[in-house]
Amino acid sequence: MRNRIVWLFIGLLLLVSFPASAEPGIWDSLFKVKKVEPAKPSPTPPPAASEKDLAVAQALSRAFAAVVKRAAPAVVFIEVEKTVVRKEPHPFPFGPFPFDFFGDDFLRRFFPQLPRKYKQRGAGSGFIVTPDGYIYTNNHVVADADRVIVKLADGRTFKGKVVGKDPQSDVAVLKIDGQNLPTVPLGDSDKIQVGEWVIAIGNPFGLSHTVTVGVVSAKGRSGLGITDYEDFIQTDAAINPGNSGGPLLNLRGEVIGMNTAIFTRSGGYMGIGFAIPINIVKLVAEQLIKQGKVVRGWLGVVVQDLTPALAEEFGLKSTEGTLVAEVMKGSPADRAGLQRGDVIVEYEGKPVRNSSELRTYVGLTHPGTTVTMKVLRNGRPVTLKVTIGEYPKREELSSAAPEIQKFLEALGFEVRELTPDLAQELGYSVRHGVIVAAVAPGSPAAMADLRPGLLIEEVNRRPVKTLEEFYRALEPSLKSGRVLLLVRDQHFRRFVVLSVR
Repeated sequence: MRNRIVWLFIGLLLLVSFPASAEPGIWDSLFKVKKVEPAKPSPTPPPAASEKDLAVAQALSRAFAAVVKRAAPAVVFIEVEKTVVRKEPHPFPFGPFPFDFFGDDFLRRFFPQLPRKYKQRGAGSGFIVTPDGYIYTNNHVVADADRVIVKLADGRTFKGKVVGKDPQSDVAVLKIDGQNLPTVPLGDSDKIQVGEWVIAIGNPFGLSHTVTVGVVSAKGRSGLGITDYEDFIQTDAAINPGNSGGPLLNLRGEVIGMNTAIFTRSGGYMGIGFAIPINIVKLVAEQLIKQGKVVRGWLGVVVQDLTPALAEEFGLKSTEGTLVAEVMKGSPADRAGLQRGDVIVEYEGKPVRNSSELRTYVGLTHPGTTVTMKVLRNGRPVTLKVTIGEYPKREELSSAAPEIQKFLEALGFEVRELTPDLAQELGYSVRHGVIVAAVAPGSPAAMADLRPGLLIEEVNRRPVKTLEEFYRALEPSLKSGRVLLLVRDQHFRRFVVLSVR
């Protein structure tokens, strides 16, 4: 009896020493009690896609496939070949005669620094628009090509003829000899919406008839420095080198754009591609087919983009529009009553957001067309009727332009006027000047380390702010064969002497 009382007392002590809130597992270890965990309920599987949802997805998939099946036969693979001369100093002071009697191959064994000719090959895309073989593509695909080969999806190969090309819009037209060729219909690029599905077909990296799908990411992209006249469709459909000139299609199978360029830091696709709206392509291509060149409209104004400070100064609520800085005497703008300080906000019913858009609208208007423009004058809206003129020929802008162009070709570089958008892109604080646009390999300009993107501030010690001033400052160099340039990048200036003698 005494032992039972002792054990009962010990049990009570244990209950006091280990309260119910003690660490889990103590009682289990003392009394070897095994807890049984309650069974966890199995996760509920996600509901299967409904037949209705699957039907919608399959219908969209079939729509994509139907567009590709319809359009792919009219998409062509374009191969080009051109001769490139790498200019190098000739070893003989009086030229190659009489040593050229033996030919370049013979002399190059002993004088490897002789000028070398080699074949450069490239590839791009295009699409057939008429059964008898007219093809739209990019100018940069066929520029300077000696030989153009067009390959169809069914394996047929044709020799392509360049009907016309327009570097300013980057549009070109080819012709192949054929009948009853597959064609693709052209749509209306003004009707596309941001977010709309689009399909790109082309030949990236030589992979014939590659199909990619995306959406319209934006409309009206300009100021990119890709072409002189810009109103691009932006898309995230994968576009890569070789897609240039190929069609961008809507789900009706209509071409709404011509794939032209990509934004990239690696040389490949990074999610941003640009296509020329098909309405612009049609305007340019029709002129190229009919007359072999493009005649552009001319307004006769110098305009600039609005900054917040300028908008405030002119009493405007936004920076949309383009400010008229100068009106040329006797120009269409002058005759219509346009004044310095006017802000152009609308052109033929289309909003004008910046100077690049106005340039594109005017340039694509046929000379002689009367258009309606809305401007803000001292904050008040004014409507003007303007009859667009024909853009003056370069020789009309400078009396020595033909000779100057030959001189620039001999020096080996091209220039373009600096626009506010281009200045911002290149990192220049100034908004006027002349930009080096291209430099020929092996030319005097290349030897002097002139490169695209440099800003030319002076020519023969004369400041230049426009192309006209640049041409005039070059005129004394036509006799001497030498020119002194003051160029700069984003940080430094330097003098450059170029000579063709």
